[in-house]
Amino acid sequence: MNKVILLAVAVLSVASQAADTKRVVVCTVTTGFRHSSIAEAEKTLEKLGKESGAFEIVEFVRQPDVQVPKAPRKPKDLASDADDNARKRHEDEMKRYDAEMAKWTPEVQKAARDAQAQFDTAVKASLAKLSPENLRAQKIDGVIFANTTGDLPLPDKEGFIQWIEDGHAFMGMHSASDTFHHFPAYGGMLQGEFKSHGRQVPADLIAGDAAHPANGGIGAKWDIAQEEMYEMKDGSHDRAKVRALWFLRHPPLDPAKKEYAAVSWCRMAGTGRVFYTSLGHREDLWSDDPAMPNRVNPPAIAKQYQAHILGGIQWALGLVKGEVMPNPEVK
Repeated sequence: MNKVILLAVAVLSVASQAADTKRVVVCTVTTGFRHSSIAEAEKTLEKLGKESGAFEIVEFVRQPDVQVPKAPRKPKDLASDADDNARKRHEDEMKRYDAEMAKWTPEVQKAARDAQAQFDTAVKASLAKLSPENLRAQKIDGVIFANTTGDLPLPDKEGFIQWIEDGHAFMGMHSASDTFHHFPAYGGMLQGEFKSHGRQVPADLIAGDAAHPANGGIGAKWDIAQEEMYEMKDGSHDRAKVRALWFLRHPPLDPAKKEYAAVSWCRMAGTGRVFYTSLGHREDLWSDDPAMPNRVNPPAIAKQYQAHILGGIQWALGLVKGEVMPNPEVK
């Protein structure tokens, strides 16, 4: 093969790879709890896109850098059967609360209202990037909600769901299910709404589909050293509408109770593809940096998590094949 032919083959190969690279927007905006792992999530998603060549992050829809002072939170009422130690702790908490309330002057409250208004305006401007018109104009293939929380002020929530159902990808990590609690169409699309979590625990996950790309080549079982495991609201997750990818055989905090507990799944929403994993609370699950302080999950488990979400993203973007039929028979 001469040099001209070799050059032509190389050019075609690069062009083909570019054509296969999907265009993605990543949203990490929160109006509720904000996870400290978001910075690691952004870095990891960017790394996975570049290393795999599967997707390009066209832009991040990020939190505006506006600090909003918060009113002091009053401690819970003391229980009627509280012992002396509990009474002393409650007394100390009330003293701290009273001291903080003394600083919560009308001037501070006005500054907080002004900051909140500035924050709200900036959030709306940032989320305008997720309007259906903008997504279509930029030829975006999929949107990732990485640890989002709260009721996000999207410019057209119904239009966003319709955009997904028209054949685009939605990929959510961890608290993407703790988002839009007051927008039923979002929960219906995702098929999961966060209910609660307890303390962080080891997780003994079972594969619902070991052949699926989102299995990450991990196999039939996946033992995670420590993670915050979610419970979904009753009625928000219908196994007849999803393909279970990873699950527990017991509630996160009750290993003795034998029942299915959802962790990760995929499904079709119209002609769009949806991938979700409730994993991703901890920084050491997102990042495989061995020098990360206070690491509990070793880098090998972080690499498994990265393979899990990369496979799910590639599947949702239509780059790799994977079964999507519901599998409620898997126990």
